[in-house]
Amino acid sequence: MDYESVVDQNIDIVYRTALSYCKNTHDADDIVQNTFTKFLQTDTLFQDDQHIRKWLIRVAINECRNMWKSFWRRNVSSIEDLEQEPQAMQLEQTELLEEILKLPSKYSVVIHLYYYEGYSVREISEMLEISESNVQVRLLRARNKLRNQLEEIWKEKPVKNVYCSGNE
Repeated sequence: MDYESVVDQNIDIVYRTALSYCKNTHDADDIVQNTFTKFLQTDTLFQDDQHIRKWLIRVAINECRNMWKSFWRRNVSSIEDLEQEPQAMQLEQTELLEEILKLPSKYSVVIHLYYYEGYSVREISEMLEISESNVQVRLLRARNKLRNQLEEIWKEKPVKNVYCSGNE
């Protein structure tokens, strides 16, 4: 498999994973670039496309963690505009996606991998190097946080009361 086809097939998942950790497009772009640079430099023998995909996600997560540990990140405040829609996703931004991005990264990543990318709890636990029960707990807590956030939004918005009787 050549480099260009690997990039074409996996750039969206790597970008979305980085974005769920970084919370801004500029850092996510850097993570994607670093991840694919490491792919070019690796001597790893990949079994199949799925193995490549999981490897790229793992590297992207590690790159995100390294970025957050850096001296610069610890000592500088970001003024990024978090409302900007990521270009690589090319999806309509919804309230749910906005609320998912507001979650702490440990929750937004598992939600993204489970619901948007379709990975199982076992696969997520291998990628994040945490136990399966920890993945399940994070999913449960993320769902509860999302539910609470969305309920608050819905309380603030006026809802039309539509009632139709059987006579109409």
